[in-house]
Amino acid sequence: MTDRSDRPYDLVVFGATSFVGEILTRHLVERHGSTGPLAWAIAGRNPAKLADVAERTRAGVEQIVADAGSADDMADLVGKTRAVVSTVGPYATYGSELVAAAASAGTDYCDLTGEPHWMRRMIDEHGETAKASGARIVHACGFDSIPSDLGVWFLQQEAQARFGRPLQRVAMRVRTMKGGPSGGTLASMHNVMDELRADPSLRKVLMNPYSLAPEGMRSGVRQPDVRVPARDELFDQWVAPFVMASVNTKVVHRTNALLDHAYGADFAYDEATLMGPGPAGALKAGGLTAGLGGFMAASAVRPVRDLLTGRVLPAPGEGPSPEEQLAGRFDIRFRGRTDDGRTLASRVTGDRDPGYGSTGKMLGEAAVLLVDPAHRSEGSGGFHTPATALGNHLIDALRDHAGLTFDLDDDV
Repeated sequence: MTDRSDRPYDLVVFGATSFVGEILTRHLVERHGSTGPLAWAIAGRNPAKLADVAERTRAGVEQIVADAGSADDMADLVGKTRAVVSTVGPYATYGSELVAAAASAGTDYCDLTGEPHWMRRMIDEHGETAKASGARIVHACGFDSIPSDLGVWFLQQEAQARFGRPLQRVAMRVRTMKGGPSGGTLASMHNVMDELRADPSLRKVLMNPYSLAPEGMRSGVRQPDVRVPARDELFDQWVAPFVMASVNTKVVHRTNALLDHAYGADFAYDEATLMGPGPAGALKAGGLTAGLGGFMAASAVRPVRDLLTGRVLPAPGEGPSPEEQLAGRFDIRFRGRTDDGRTLASRVTGDRDPGYGSTGKMLGEAAVLLVDPAHRSEGSGGFHTPATALGNHLIDALRDHAGLTFDLDDDV
């Protein structure tokens, strides 16, 4: 293992030529420049595309050519840097060699994956290696799953301060989410479907809300799960399923497990989309549920999926325009209740489209914090969540530099 202090770079952006990778690179240039105290580089497989991204983003940093499928390339890459941030997905296809190399070399790592079956595999295969080397591996540092994970973390801290106990039940509800789809995200979703078709046993991992918890902690109390239109008693509205809930809930439960059940051994958490009160809300909830079901069914059929990609749906490497990113936003609400009936509510908002403009900034702030020695402690190696790795430091950075807000919500 190369001594971290002897490495030429603080941070390497791997996958800088991807759609989110370019957004991330631009954010780092705006925040840290190319020749400031942060020593960073961009990396990818195609040297011509790297040069193009560097020109478009004005990133006057070193460009490293490396192939995600080469174990030697990944070992060489992580040996040069204290931390690496990856936007190369689908991660189940392109991410495993880099995680293995980072865990072995003691190099901190973060990404924006929303692929729980792959996260589970990386945890099981490399968790002990990362603990031994001191590498902190932090998955899901984008819209999957920073707002959910840190939103619950923020609300639970407020509950402890006010009530002296955690909230036994927390619900997250999407009030507003404006943004366009990306081909990379759709490719990751399609890859999950393909892997599930090839290995039906993965269904247990995908269906278990505790599947990302440490081994021996992968079961617990029955969790609420909004899969059909439902009347929500906490928000007094109709709700519909939220497409990212299956990822976010697993990350939140991993945080609770890593914190020795600081939220409670019987902690319950779910996510859904607010659709409004009354008959109109019920109709909207039914319509959204039917639309999501139809889209998932169509996407599961390979010929239909191939026909839609590039015509109706964006292909990998495509996504919202800069203007659409700026026009996007999100507003998500949390409400919780203690075991003795006291309630607390909060909100998390973002000022860009959630999956790309905002995700690029979230990922950048998480990556830079990993480099800061003030946020590293002895024995901190292993697979973390955003909350357990960076906690309030990341909330502060997101507020100051990424356009996010975390506030208590008095409009209960």
